[in-house]
Parts: sequence; C-alpha cells; structure tokens
Amino acid sequence: MTNVFAIIPAAGSGSRFGGDLPKQYLDLMGRPLIWHTLDALLKVQALTSVLVVLAPGDAWWQQYDCWPDDPRVHVLRAGGATRAASVSNALESLGNAIKDDDWVLVHDAARACVETAHVETMIEVLAADPVGGLLAVPVADTLKRADTAGRVADTVSREGMWQAQTPQMFRYAVLRRALTAHPGVTDEASAIEALGLPPKLIAADATNFKVTFPQDVRLAELILRARRA
Repeated sequence: MTNVFAIIPAAGSGSRFGGDLPKQYLDLMGRPLIWHTLDALLKVQALTSVLVVLAPGDAWWQQYDCWPDDPRVHVLRAGGATRAASVSNALESLGNAIKDDDWVLVHDAARACVETAHVETMIEVLAADPVGGLLAVPVADTLKRADTAGRVADTVSREGMWQAQTPQMFRYAVLRRALTAHPGVTDEASAIEALGLPPKLIAADATNFKVTFPQDVRLAELILRARRA
C-alpha cells in the first residue's frame, strides 16, 4: 500500500512579517497559527504521518500545550537555512520508514486556511498520477512587470497562468532526487519541473493563501470564523 507522508517546514523566521516572533507562532484565534495548519491536515485520514520541521534552536514550540494529541504528529528539529534544505532534511530523516514510491505532501506552515477537502481531492486525483502535483488557483488579476524605477515595463498575459499554492505532492524518491539536484528552488514543484517533469495543477481557491504580512492574520481569522459559523 502506498503511504502519504506530510511535511510542514516551520523553521523560517518570518522576516517579511517583522517582529521577533516567527509568524508560525502568531496568535490566530487564541492559538498559534501553525496549530490551525496542523488541525486541517490531521483531518485528512489518508495521511500516514505529519512531520513538523523546526529550526534546531526553536524556543517557542515547547511553550504551548495546545498541540493536537495525534500519534501521527512528529517534531523534527532539523530545519535548514532554506525551505528546500528543511524538506530535504525531513526526507532524509524518514529513512527506512518510507518507500521510494510513497507520496510526500509538503505544506506551508503559514497556509492556515487550507481546506481539508481540497487536500483530500488532491490525494485522490494524484493517486495514480505519474508525476504528482500541487494545489493552485488560476490568476484572475492583470499582471504587470515592473522596471527598476517601479514603473510598469509591460503587461503580462494571464492566459494559462496559475498561482502556485501548497500542499505539493510528489513521490519520495523523485522529490528527493529533485531537491538534491536543484536545492535553490522556492517550492517543490519547481524542483520537479527542473527534472523535466510536469506537475499537475489541482484547482483550489484564494482562501488558501500564505500569511505573509501583518494584515493577513485578520483575513485568516475572518475566513476561519466564517467556516465555523
């Protein structure tokens, strides 16, 4: 049976957000932001385990006592300097527990509004896919490319353009080979593409956004409260 292992890279400092507290620990409805991410993923019964990758010196995780009591959750203090390094370290840590053709699902800690149903759909759609794929949304807005002076250089056609999200899911052996060969990528799909393989796009929606700036926390709260109303 093919297993599905989830990895949540959570070793970042949240430099674009500002402040000393890493954004994965920002308060969102009384709990750290990453709690909501974990909660959504743990509702996916198809997941074999969920590996949370922290920075080696993370001093915040143990300060909370609200983490889900689920045996599938494993904490690894082996975060690297980049997302790709953190994911690679997590893949290496799985050792003999994972087979080459098992699936690895990587999700951003800061995408706390991911819908369980979208993850379940992705796993179902990709079950027999030869490559793997990712959640994404078609680009709706007009795209402008800026010059060095901050003025519009040209307008980019949005035809066929999609905005990549996470989770992104690929076979263990292929993903490990891709990240080893292309460690400078900003997401797993880019590494897979660099091998000449075309990931499949699975439509999600704009609520699965990445909390990046201070105002995003309020938006995430509005989305989560609306779902629970």
